[in-house]
Formats: sequence, structure tokens, C-alpha cells
Amino acid sequence: MLEVRDLHVCYGDLHVLHGVSLHVDAGEAVGVVGANGHGKSTLLKAICGLIPIRSGEVRLDGSRTDGLDAPDLVARGLVYVAEERHLFPDMTVRENLMLGAYLPAARKKRAASLDLVFTLYPRLAERRHQLARTLSGGEAQMLALGRGLMSAARFMAVDEPSFGLAPGLVHSMFETIMRINQAGITLLLVEQNIAQLEGFLRRIYRLESGSIAREGGQ
Repeated sequence: MLEVRDLHVCYGDLHVLHGVSLHVDAGEAVGVVGANGHGKSTLLKAICGLIPIRSGEVRLDGSRTDGLDAPDLVARGLVYVAEERHLFPDMTVRENLMLGAYLPAARKKRAASLDLVFTLYPRLAERRHQLARTLSGGEAQMLALGRGLMSAARFMAVDEPSFGLAPGLVHSMFETIMRINQAGITLLLVEQNIAQLEGFLRRIYRLESGSIAREGGQ
């Protein structure tokens, strides 16, 4: 479904990604791990059209998408869920979710998408009229993921979903993310520590100094 070939990305004179290649098959849940500053978030942002690439190719369903911007990619079903979540704090949970369905194709499916989100995350259904700023860290992460689902996503690129969560919540968060995968959404997840992903993902790439150092199965 997704293929990245020899990807190079620079910030000015700083060469961040050095010939990264990876693939994610339809229906897979694949991880990218590595320490801070080694290019994990840059990789996701480049795939999702949020930053320019210097060279290389990104293909979705066999068609090149490098050079397309983020709204074009969202329209094709490729959605980025940021580490920072970027919620609207003074809007309700439901209002934040509805903003995920802003493109025409997503608006047509928003009732079914909302049902899916509330099925996956009953806590959000309970708090649908609550302001986003009043949510706990775990609930805020659920809302960020739910908003991505509202975009009629087929492929979700999720940046450090455990960020800011209490250790006891991390395992349950990954369980809910795997339920998204079981609902038919292909996933590419970025995390710092491989231990966070063990038992959840089919394959993991390790990124070191902007290059793929290892690929392995679970």
C-alpha cells in the first residue's frame, strides 16, 4: 500500500534522512523506532506531505505521491496523527471529531465514522459534550486518533502515540490502536522504544542517524 524508496530529506544544510526505504502492506501495522533526533517524525511528515523531500519516491497504492501536499493525501486516505495532537481546547470532543471530516468524501461518511470512533472509544462517547482541554492525556490521545478516523482514513501515520501518557496507560493505548488496525486501517507507528511496540506490530524498522539500521519481525 505504501512504498518509500531512497528518501532524502534536508532542513537547510542539515541532511536528516539518508536514503530511507520501507514498505507497508495493506492491512499491516508496522513500526519505526529510534532515539530522539534520528529522523522518525521527519520521515512521517515527509510521507504525509507536510515537509518537502530532496529526492526519492513515496508511492501510495502504486502511484507516486511525493510532491503532493497534505490535503491531497488526506483525500486519498493517508492521515497523519501528530505527537502534539493539535486539538482545539475550547471546542467539545464532538466538535473536534467533526473537524476531521472536513473533506467532501469524509463528510459523506461522517455518521458511520463517528459510530466507529465511539465504538472504539466509548470514553469519547461519554465525553462528547466536554471541552477538549478538560480531557486526560489518554483521552486526548484517543480524540486525536478519533479525529484521524473521521477523515475516512485508510492509512494512518501515528507519531509517538504514547507521548505524555502515564506508564500504566501505554499498554491500553496500544490495544486500542490495534483495534483500529483490526477495523481495516493500515498503520505506520513511530515510537522511541521498541519495548512499547512488542507484541502489537507485525514488523519494525529501526532508524539510526537518518538511515534504516534494521528491519525485523515480531
